[in-house]
Amino acid sequence: MNLTLFDLDNTLLSGDSDFEWAQFLIEKKVLDREVYEARNDAFYEQYKDGTLDIHAFLDFQLKPLSRHPRHTLDEWRAEFMRVKILPIMRPRGRELVARHRADLCAIVTATNSFVTAPIAREFGIEHLIATEPVQAGGEFTGAVAGTPCFREGKITQLELWLKGRGQTLQSFGESRFYSDSLNDLPLLTRVTHPVAVDPDDTLRAHAQQHGWQIISLEGRVED
Repeated sequence: MNLTLFDLDNTLLSGDSDFEWAQFLIEKKVLDREVYEARNDAFYEQYKDGTLDIHAFLDFQLKPLSRHPRHTLDEWRAEFMRVKILPIMRPRGRELVARHRADLCAIVTATNSFVTAPIAREFGIEHLIATEPVQAGGEFTGAVAGTPCFREGKITQLELWLKGRGQTLQSFGESRFYSDSLNDLPLLTRVTHPVAVDPDDTLRAHAQQHGWQIISLEGRVED
């Protein structure tokens, strides 16, 4: 069996679920637009630039989960899936996942598991490796459990997940990781088949320099 890993935001999705969740809460007036919209935009630009302070961002992202009961959050998340996520699920992303059905597949994402678990299910991917929010009595505390699944943290969380299965990356004849972002270079360099998907400029240059495959799920023709 081969191992196939997928980044989520701007890879299988034609947008960023982190960003869209905050925008959704702003539009519902759960978060104050004047205070949060500028911060949401700023964090997103930092992510794209490779300068994001993940702990500052997670404080921004997870604190709102701690202010509302879980049943309310679950209702909001179902609406979020309908209005924000389903429209940006790339059909070519679904096709790509389907081509790897025989592999052991997982989404590996920095976005927290509360937001991304239903997205993984919608793509038909059983395994999700994500940033985990702390829960107490079924309610969110606003804190992060363990290492955030971001940059080198994706390797840490992947290795923990594989260890729990009695495996390592070396257990697989082939391992693939599909991603769009320079932030995923640490994990991309660890798999046997790194694939840049509609990559940012930094990742594209790195992929071209090292002869990595470059593909588009937006229908663009890649070299």
